[in-house]
Amino acid sequence: MKHWSTIAPLLAAALLGVAAAFPPGGALAAVCGLALVGAVLAAVHHAEVVAHKLGEPLGTLILALAVTVIETSLIVSMMLAGGPAKAALARDTIYAAVMIICNGVIGLCILIGGIHHREQSFRIEGAGPAFAGLVALSTLALVLPGFTTSAPGPAYTPAQLRFAGLASLVLWGVFVFVQTVRHRDYFLPTSAATGDDVHLPPPTVLAAWTSLGLLLVSLVGVVGLAKVLSPRIEALVRAAGAPDAVIGIAIAMLVLLPETVAAVRAARADRLQTSMNLALGSALATIGLTIPAVVVASELFHLPVVLGLEPKDLVLLLLTFLVGAVTLGPGRTSIMQGAVQLVVFAAFLFLSMVP
Repeated sequence: MKHWSTIAPLLAAALLGVAAAFPPGGALAAVCGLALVGAVLAAVHHAEVVAHKLGEPLGTLILALAVTVIETSLIVSMMLAGGPAKAALARDTIYAAVMIICNGVIGLCILIGGIHHREQSFRIEGAGPAFAGLVALSTLALVLPGFTTSAPGPAYTPAQLRFAGLASLVLWGVFVFVQTVRHRDYFLPTSAATGDDVHLPPPTVLAAWTSLGLLLVSLVGVVGLAKVLSPRIEALVRAAGAPDAVIGIAIAMLVLLPETVAAVRAARADRLQTSMNLALGSALATIGLTIPAVVVASELFHLPVVLGLEPKDLVLLLLTFLVGAVTLGPGRTSIMQGAVQLVVFAAFLFLSMVP
């Protein structure tokens, strides 16, 4: 069993190849689902090995960046396969990811951390500007398209879309520079972490490189198996009579599982700063990398892109940002803040099912 973290990613990759050749059904779908869970747990393990070698915040950046790059590739590939029918896919995926991360992941981390440690702290110097960047990017990508007048419907013109893509990429690049170079100390823990791994000697260079490779294999397995299983998820959603938007939420949850598990484990070990780095960094990367990729795909393959949110979703996004500003403002958290964010997340899920 001590080699499970090596076997799980390789098994997930192998099953991904089998599922690509034979559409999964029945027993194969069940095995793929188990392999997906194993790949998620393996991804978290290898991300923590790499993080322990690199230290904060580079370690959490590796996991956030790897998941987002593969998630973006998945979105673009599905847009190319679906054509005009997938015009709103990028919008639905980005919106779902922001709501899942800002309400679900952060709320769960704060609640679990508060239950185990009463109060926890993090550096507002890093979290505040990161959250401001997230608000700006979300507004540019998801809100403004519904209010511009140059193009019909909640969509940008090609020139506006190019501007939004460039602005997203530049702002995300500045955040990475601030996080890793200019103000790296803003993203370091405020106090000594209590996790057991902190007291272990750092892994060797070979072990770190091996874990990085297995992390990438795990993430490919997670996203690939999520895509393979998505038709069955779609069938279940439609059989239940739920709207199509629920499909994007289900897929986003599967893709974000590695980051969610890693963030919750960090909060339980009294490393809330690591949880915040993962959550806010992932949300920023989701927009900062996805929008430019969608712009390029739209230009090259003449694909229509719809980004503007519906009124109901605009209200929920505004509520998320208001609650997030109150939660992140003091730099200290308790279970009440986590409960509020989880209630907003529950409202997002419920109103997606019953719009």
